[in-house]
Amino acid sequence: MMSASLIEPAQRDAEYGSNVAQYLLDLHDNKATFDFCGGMMFQLMISDKLHEHLSTVASGEGIQPKIFDASKARMSQIPGYSKTGEVGNAQLFHGREIRKVTGAEGGFGFVLQLSLANADDPEGWSKEEINGYDGWEHDVQRKWRAANDYEAEGFKEFKQMFGADAFGLNHRFYLHLDSANRMWLSAEDGCEGTPAKAGGSNPISRMFGL
Repeated sequence: MMSASLIEPAQRDAEYGSNVAQYLLDLHDNKATFDFCGGMMFQLMISDKLHEHLSTVASGEGIQPKIFDASKARMSQIPGYSKTGEVGNAQLFHGREIRKVTGAEGGFGFVLQLSLANADDPEGWSKEEINGYDGWEHDVQRKWRAANDYEAEGFKEFKQMFGADAFGLNHRFYLHLDSANRMWLSAEDGCEGTPAKAGGSNPISRMFGL
């Protein structure tokens, strides 16, 4: 079971206050899962470079990640939104949904990976991902990348980290609250999840034997 301070809004606020960077780090370090679409569990993974950056921010240097209020339920509603791939590692983040991941928490083999943009992050978006980004479109219209694609574009450790059968799709992500003060990690296309109460299996995964 996950710590209540990672899941329950009141305990989260009491534990972390405005230190969102430390909250994200602890979610990653505890292999927290996010519940997407009513039961699809994605493990949150933060790249080493972003982890280093957030650790610096958590200690008091730099800009804290922003959690938007409940009125910003879609990325297109946040101030300054534009259809580009630009992020600043605070209001918006580069990330990927990765599937068929060996050993991912939650029972589905799904991971949400966040990486550091505008920096030398070996796990970050390739120039091909940046130049071709169209994350406001439906995912069936977009380019999914196989493990070989990622490695050919420069993510040399992809298979070692996620497995040879893994594949993924890049998204911009942001954070927002809902009317119950729960935090959601949301992609530009509207897919989103909130920290799950358990990191293990759930009724849907058990149904399919995952």
